[in-house]
Amino acid sequence: MSERLPHLSALRAFEAAARRLSFRDAAEELGITASAVSHQIRTLEAYLDVRLFDRLTRAVALTEAGSALYPKLDVGFRLVESAVREVRSLRTASALVVTAGPAIAAKWLVPKLYRFQEQYPGIELRVLTSSRPVDLDREDVDVAFRHGRGDYPGLESVRLFGEAYTPMCAPRLTEDARRPLRVPADLRHQRLLHDDAAALPGKGAAGWAQWLRSAKVRQVDAQAGAHFGQTDHAIQAAIDGGGVLLGRVSIAAFDLSAGRLVRPFELTLPSPFGYYFVTRQGRQRESAVAAFLSWIQAEAAATPGLPP
Repeated sequence: MSERLPHLSALRAFEAAARRLSFRDAAEELGITASAVSHQIRTLEAYLDVRLFDRLTRAVALTEAGSALYPKLDVGFRLVESAVREVRSLRTASALVVTAGPAIAAKWLVPKLYRFQEQYPGIELRVLTSSRPVDLDREDVDVAFRHGRGDYPGLESVRLFGEAYTPMCAPRLTEDARRPLRVPADLRHQRLLHDDAAALPGKGAAGWAQWLRSAKVRQVDAQAGAHFGQTDHAIQAAIDGGGVLLGRVSIAAFDLSAGRLVRPFELTLPSPFGYYFVTRQGRQRESAVAAFLSWIQAEAAATPGLPP
């Protein structure tokens, strides 16, 4: 009889922690707690009678034994995942799984999807929203709708449209006779709204301080006002008349074209980022993926006001 292998959950916890060199990040990926990951790895170390990680103050590092185990385990899990995807594709050949960020999905993609279903009734579409970039090599996803620079090693990407930032608000704020909003200096009489999801450190996104400086406006506190951690919440607050938002033109395009939001000023700040259609290598030639790419490119071209 062959030697009994360690429990799969312990091997999976080790593989994720070794790949990310973080018990916390592995726990987030696996949907369990960091202490559960640590317990699984200690169980595996006890089974193998070796130490797999050096526990440092704020990090972990693979030991010689861990470095020997990880590459082979990584290959093994990739083979298992590939086999599962292959079998699933036989069962759901007409299904297409698409992932996108919550805001762009709610405000741009989802309102248009009925047209795709009308045009391609034979393709079963499944939309998953996630705030983190989905690993297309490891997860059961066909297409990712990503916000970034388009540099995704090992993947194929097609740029759909760009991004830009400009003030936007409910129409009634521009029509208020008591506090008119006609020139940028009038912002001193308005509440500012902040989309913190677009201004995370390292993202290079524009903020109110940059816009006010470009507009040569002084005596306005660029940090004052309500801050929102999700873009669609910030847009809804602006629609409701809660203030003036320095918003992302692409995500607000649907509300701008419908007249729920207006752009009181012409000054717009460009973004270094854009939105991309991303797949694994070679997937764009598959019929369902190619159909979705063709459709989404047409929708992007037909959306008024999108940055190029």
